[in-house]
Amino acid sequence: MFSEDMSPETREKLVKDLIEACEGILAKHPGNRCCIYAKDYVSTEEFKSLSNEDTITFWKCIKTGIDNPDSGLGCYAMTPNDYSKFGGFFDKVIRDYHGDTTGEKKHETDWNTGDTDYDVTKLGQEELSMRVRVGRNLVGFNLPGAMDKNERVKFERRMLPAFEQLKEKYGGDVYSLTPDFGEDGENPNSITDEKYQELVDAHVMFKDMAADPYLNSAGISGDWPHGRGCWQSEDKMRIIWFGEEDQLRIMCMKKGSNLLEVFTNLNEMLTTVEGIEGIVFAKDSSYGYVTSCPSNLGTGMRASVHIKIPKLTSDGSDAKAKEVCKPLGLAVRGTGGEHTPIGADGTVDISPSGRLFIKESDIIGKLYEGIEKLMAVENAPPRVSYWSRLARYVRETFSKKAKKDKVSTDDEKKSEE
Repeated sequence: MFSEDMSPETREKLVKDLIEACEGILAKHPGNRCCIYAKDYVSTEEFKSLSNEDTITFWKCIKTGIDNPDSGLGCYAMTPNDYSKFGGFFDKVIRDYHGDTTGEKKHETDWNTGDTDYDVTKLGQEELSMRVRVGRNLVGFNLPGAMDKNERVKFERRMLPAFEQLKEKYGGDVYSLTPDFGEDGENPNSITDEKYQELVDAHVMFKDMAADPYLNSAGISGDWPHGRGCWQSEDKMRIIWFGEEDQLRIMCMKKGSNLLEVFTNLNEMLTTVEGIEGIVFAKDSSYGYVTSCPSNLGTGMRASVHIKIPKLTSDGSDAKAKEVCKPLGLAVRGTGGEHTPIGADGTVDISPSGRLFIKESDIIGKLYEGIEKLMAVENAPPRVSYWSRLARYVRETFSKKAKKDKVSTDDEKKSEE
């Protein structure tokens, strides 16, 4: 659409075309934030002052929202600086999505939970399946949407010394989908298609992103499978994806009863990774850790547990669980993720929805509170409706009357004798 050598007249015409496209999309999809804010942004002085090169970058940021009208956000950053360079657009999108009506909030990172006890055995739970992950991107690289094949492979190779240090501490293996390193020779971590599918089936590796139209439009799934893969620790409890929606997805999982264990493990691993020479996570002064999608800014964190609630899910759906969780800012999903069914035994996945303008320590607290509220409802005595109470009253009344009549009849018979 936009090009580096376009004339001012061409640029003006393309801007008008973009505004018309946004208005057409909003007529059918009024929730598309990309279009809501882009159509106004292109008339601002900030946008008008952009070079043709920066204008092209902005177009790449919003292209997925135009190509996919049903998008709720419809935009991805191409570089860590895009959130400030196109601040007049992104700030409105971000604060709308994350619910900041003041327009003044700034993200604060804080893992300190003090001496709070987050042991779920107090709530009647035993061992839970816990999983927590964060998205991270490094200073010095484009975000995945703007990477070409060479940069994707360069990033993978940049991470290899880091993975070696992680292997020294946690053991494990690196699994790479990159066929080879071109002129630099073979890829020692390359795996077969069969091994890749095995890892996908085991939820260790992410799926082929080329099938995702939103990521395709944003350029994030380009050059597949170059620069994609993961490291997994020997105990299988720690995984780092590289080359997905963010450069890195760092995650820990554990079965246990204390929520703090998995959070502590993740924080320890993050400290280890960022302590490696040359690795600096990209941050923004207002939005915390930088991620490709504005929805993940801030903590970049998704923390979840699998919890068994057979009574609340007895109708085969998670509707009742969502009624309890939504006011707490918690999302409820199937055990396989979004748009998947609940477990046959009533197991669901719950996780805090918030990422930005919320501390890591508060995410832990919200998750624990969600489990507490769900278990209180799950274990509450069943409510008796008005009609059930009426029916019971009628039954008891007639039963008492029948007994009374029987006694009267027996007395009469004795009198006659």
